[in-house]
Amino acid sequence: MERMQGDGEVDHLEQPSPLTDKERVMVQDSWTQVYQNCDDAGVAILVRLFVNFPSSKQFFSQFRHMEEPEELERSTQLRKHAHRVMTAINTLVESLDNSDKMTSVLKLVGTAHAVRHKVEPVYFKILSGVILEVLGEAFPEVMTPEVAAAWTKLLATVYCGIRAVYEEVGWNKLSTSTG
Repeated sequence: MERMQGDGEVDHLEQPSPLTDKERVMVQDSWTQVYQNCDDAGVAILVRLFVNFPSSKQFFSQFRHMEEPEELERSTQLRKHAHRVMTAINTLVESLDNSDKMTSVLKLVGTAHAVRHKVEPVYFKILSGVILEVLGEAFPEVMTPEVAAAWTKLLATVYCGIRAVYEEVGWNKLSTSTG
């Protein structure tokens, strides 16, 4: 049975406090090392997402039928999407001191996923957990507990921003809920 991180939880999480200067530096410094391997890290994140949460593949016609992690890893479409995900994260990390730019990126991503792709917002919460898990395993020397806490705060901020965009575009959870 598939784990559904966030199932049954209230989606209206409180907006975390803004990152402190120290947290911003920790996120940006750690990201510099992660981004050197962005394609591999992105693929690892998406493969983990699709293996641990197979229902997340339903939004991807190009590889929803793929079951084996090795097959997913070889998928050109998955690699392209992983690159887009990592590029979006890179833009957010580079824009930590520019809330207008962050809001703009979240609005683009949130609107596309809500309106065009019809992705349930809980998958952004799930993806956040997967990102933390994979980065912690792949970069243990970088993702110290303090750095991981800063990333957790950033990803919670991103999730809250995405949820706000979903609400703005009129996402109706009741009509799209699978549960």
